[in-house]
Amino acid sequence: MTNKTENTAPTSFALMGCGRIAHKHAGLLSQGSIPDARLVAVCDVRPERAQEIGTLYNAPWYTNVHEMMAKQGDNIDVLSILTESGNHAAHLLETVRYRKHFVVEKPMALSLDHADAMIAACDRAGVKLFVVKQNRFNLPVRKLMDALTADRLGKLVMGSVRVRWCRTQAYYDQDAWRGTWALDGGVLANQASHHIDLLLWCMGEPESVMAMTTTGLVNIETEDTAAAVVRFRSGALGIIEATTATRPKDMEGSISVLGSTGVVEIGGFALNEMKTWQFTESQPGDEDVLGLYRTNPPNVYGFGHVEYLNHVVVAIRGSGRSLVDGLEGRKSLEMIQAIYESVESKREVALRFRPSRSRLGRSNEQKAPTP
Repeated sequence: MTNKTENTAPTSFALMGCGRIAHKHAGLLSQGSIPDARLVAVCDVRPERAQEIGTLYNAPWYTNVHEMMAKQGDNIDVLSILTESGNHAAHLLETVRYRKHFVVEKPMALSLDHADAMIAACDRAGVKLFVVKQNRFNLPVRKLMDALTADRLGKLVMGSVRVRWCRTQAYYDQDAWRGTWALDGGVLANQASHHIDLLLWCMGEPESVMAMTTTGLVNIETEDTAAAVVRFRSGALGIIEATTATRPKDMEGSISVLGSTGVVEIGGFALNEMKTWQFTESQPGDEDVLGLYRTNPPNVYGFGHVEYLNHVVVAIRGSGRSLVDGLEGRKSLEMIQAIYESVESKREVALRFRPSRSRLGRSNEQKAPTP
């Protein structure tokens, strides 16, 4: 394995997949936003996309990952898998032989079996697996986690996440895989996976979930609108509200946590604005929080990717543990699968389960068995 042994050398990244999110990764890695990292190569099976990203960000581009590894492998520390969600597992398992660390965009996979195979393969190869959950690094979110760690909210009663974004038919028509069960999933698996991750991170171990979905405004296989109620082992409840049917533009991506001694709400359209910071017992500095923890990111990706990729570099260099490894990334996938299972079965679904009815990760020809 070609991991750097000296902290003075930048950690080198190569991208697999040059779609929409690749611009975010490539821009940060190639323009100095991550001082200890650099972009060394990009790859996509569609030549025009590989060439676009490679040319724009001054990196060699390839249409075959094995050719890229043959020519650039000695210069690569990390492979970032930015392909279709349903192909993440196949692409990781195809390239784990090169013994590079992996950054995998959310969700890490569309089936629990695939997620487990990814985790096991990286363990056998002795490489790290990072799942992109950049919103954990948003400043207001970190402030919320500080309050939870210090037990300032007391007994947790309810946590809610809301995703009210706009994705028109033109968005889904950009690529044939969007909005499909086999490669994408709907608003829950795609847009809301970050928010579901944060709900679980804040509220603890889930016990069960009940859910309903609908497809209201676009022509896709999957849902554009969903609502779910989660029961946590602590006795607290959780609400997941997610839609891409907000019109005419994005409205909010938010989380609120209510406890016996306080309430915190983070709003904005990318979990970027502290809106409520209230406790039965105030502490010095509380009056400044609303003013200090307000940002205005240019898009729904927010600012968290910078801190997330810095965190990856630090973890690879052995200076800290990964905040979102494969096991942690699997938790939100299991909840998403349980939500889809509840939708199909029309029942409350207990967590720690194996899906039988969920369609996520299946093609239309792969129907779930009749119970």
